[in-house]
Amino acid sequence: MNNNVFISCAVTGSGDTAQKHPDLPKTPKQICDAAIQAAKAGAAIAHIHVREEDGTPSRRFELYKEVVDRIRSKDTDVILNLTTGMGGDLEIGKNKNPLEFGSLTDLVNIMERISSVEKLLPEICTLDCGTLNFGDDSLITVNTPSDIRKAAKKLREIKVKPEIEAFDLGNMWFGSQLYKEGLLEDPPMFQMCLGIPWGAPATPLAMQAMKDIMPKESIWSGFAISKNEMPFVAQTVIMGGNPRVGLEDNLYLSKGKLASNEQLVEKAIRIVTDLGGSIMTPKETRKKLKLVKYK
Repeated sequence: MNNNVFISCAVTGSGDTAQKHPDLPKTPKQICDAAIQAAKAGAAIAHIHVREEDGTPSRRFELYKEVVDRIRSKDTDVILNLTTGMGGDLEIGKNKNPLEFGSLTDLVNIMERISSVEKLLPEICTLDCGTLNFGDDSLITVNTPSDIRKAAKKLREIKVKPEIEAFDLGNMWFGSQLYKEGLLEDPPMFQMCLGIPWGAPATPLAMQAMKDIMPKESIWSGFAISKNEMPFVAQTVIMGGNPRVGLEDNLYLSKGKLASNEQLVEKAIRIVTDLGGSIMTPKETRKKLKLVKYK
């Protein structure tokens, strides 16, 4: 069991959730406020996506910059973790020609995908470590070994720690390979992402399988989506990891009751402390992960 736990909060995500939750953070101010509220509730890390005002997922640098500037201007300490997942979506054509890509396609060069990170220098950013059938239709998230290595090399140069996102066992295997190749600084940081069709299922066995092939030097986080979010807060801590919660992964505090990010963090902390664990501050988390703080 992990007795000293840091909490991550993914405050908005990029899923089709804006119409499902009236208070989902969408504007830079709302995303900033959600991150600060989560930090005040006890989250050490805020995981950031951005959206247009209508809730449409975005990767516009101006939006990232406004969110980051707003958070950094506050007097509440929180570690920033920016996504680099946007720009890796490919919707295969559903008619006779699979190359007639669908409207959900947003596929750009890997260096463009990490360009906001390179300019804004958060302490952490995500690095998806494999291609995945994302959902139950025709959407694929594309992350090739060549591109992942290019991104990892650049992130090491600019001293931003990649959080290796493992949606399936092969993703964890390749993330571990990056560490063997010297592309990840000590300690390598991994995150298990469970329950997303059709990646790894939200089961203890899947989590154990991922843990078994991580480098022994790793520090890891884990989460499961939807109704499994809170059970896997407990599962993650018991297995030695650090939980993630937030409206990116789950919209509900309990059945039928919509949540805020702050409430989800508070509930996670109750679970951790009831198990006998203590909650790490951003300063303690920063030291444990050996992060380089923006000046």
